[in-house]
Amino acid sequence: MGSFSLNASQIVDYNRDGYIVVKGLFSTEEVEKLYQTALENSIMQKNAMDLNDQSGKKTKLSLWFTPGDDVFGYLIRSERMVNSVQQLLQEDSQVCHFHTKLMQKEPKVGGAWEWHQDYGYWYKNQFIFPDQLMSVMIALTPANKENGCLQVIKGSHKMGRVNHGFAGEQVGADMEMVNHALKTMDLVYCELEPGDALFFHSNLMHRSEANLSDHPRWSLISCYNSQSNIAYAETSTSWKVPVSIVPDHALLEWNAESFENADFLKKEDDPALKSTGWENEVKTS
Repeated sequence: MGSFSLNASQIVDYNRDGYIVVKGLFSTEEVEKLYQTALENSIMQKNAMDLNDQSGKKTKLSLWFTPGDDVFGYLIRSERMVNSVQQLLQEDSQVCHFHTKLMQKEPKVGGAWEWHQDYGYWYKNQFIFPDQLMSVMIALTPANKENGCLQVIKGSHKMGRVNHGFAGEQVGADMEMVNHALKTMDLVYCELEPGDALFFHSNLMHRSEANLSDHPRWSLISCYNSQSNIAYAETSTSWKVPVSIVPDHALLEWNAESFENADFLKKEDDPALKSTGWENEVKTS
């Protein structure tokens, strides 16, 4: 069996809509291994950050930069992930891994994510080319309307970067422009089953509601960058190091190391959460 590859129509859809969903990119067995590791890994939990939304509900996430020889690293570095990103970025330069987040939306208490573009955050890292940045969300549990699945505005990546300010402890987009976008383009709920992948552009407008259901919504979001895309204000280095690709079978078959040496982000070190003065002029609610 050859390595996974996106087809031509998926690439067209991504360029037009700013996102695509690939069903069953990871198997039930692979997702179970990832989810159990996420639940049981004390290092991952110890390095989780709480970010309040505007209502005060908390969204918990763990973020790290360098993909290692652990089950999460094998997912990040897998052929099917990196090759798909390479196809969508359509760049000659190699694919690098910026960071991965384990998103942990717990039942009843998991907070919302306000409307934003990822490049609204990464603009402060001074990445030059938003078209050379993208994210891949892998569902570890079902994601649906009831538990706060991701919502996207279809085609909104073509707006370019919208001004962002602070929304609670998050970075939120200018709601005047968001409302214009909602009147102009379609709102889509990206409902996913475990193992499904959502690939999306760094300027795609997206949000998620609080998890008021009885079921958790956990996912991994891996962010990738082309090596040719320089970040002039980013202290981590993984964004400029080509991913060392591993075969797709590594996740299940290779013995993974522990997670002790991972370079986690601390909330106080995130440049996106630091004020530069103009954020207060942006209406995020």
